[in-house]
Amino acid sequence: MDKIVSRKSFGFDDLAVGMTGEYCRILTERDIEGFAEVSGDVNPIHLDEEYAKASIFGDRISHGILTAGYISATFGAEFPGPGWIYVNQSLRFKAPVRIGDQVDTQVTVSKLVPEKKFVEFKTVCKVGESVVLDGEATLMAPKLAG
Repeated sequence: MDKIVSRKSFGFDDLAVGMTGEYCRILTERDIEGFAEVSGDVNPIHLDEEYAKASIFGDRISHGILTAGYISATFGAEFPGPGWIYVNQSLRFKAPVRIGDQVDTQVTVSKLVPEKKFVEFKTVCKVGESVVLDGEATLMAPKLAG
C-alpha cells in the first residue's frame, strides 16, 4: 500500500486502487468553539463542561462533523490534493473524540470510475487504535492544466 503525503494535486490517471493519503490533527478546545460558532451547533455536549460531565460520555466531545472535516482536509490538502470535488460521503460515527485527542485520518482509493473521472475512497478516522469514524467518499477529478 502506497502512503502519500503531498500538497501536489494528483490527476485521475495518476491514481491506482490501494493508494492512500493521511492527515493528523490534535483536537483543541478552540477547534470546538470555532466550529460551534461557524456552524451554529451549540449543543452543550460540546461546549458546557458541567452538562457534559452528566452525559453518557462523562466529558465534552467534538462535533462529529468537525471530525468528518478532517477527511475533507485530507482530500483537499494532502491526497489527492487541490481541485478535487466532493460528490458523495457516507459517515459512520463509532466513538467520541475529546479535546486533546490526536485524530489520524486515512483515505484509500477503492475504485476508479474512468467514464466519469470519479474516484471512490474508503475513509477512516482513528484516535490511537480506535476507529472513531469511517465511511466512503466519491470525488470527481479536476481538469488539470497541461
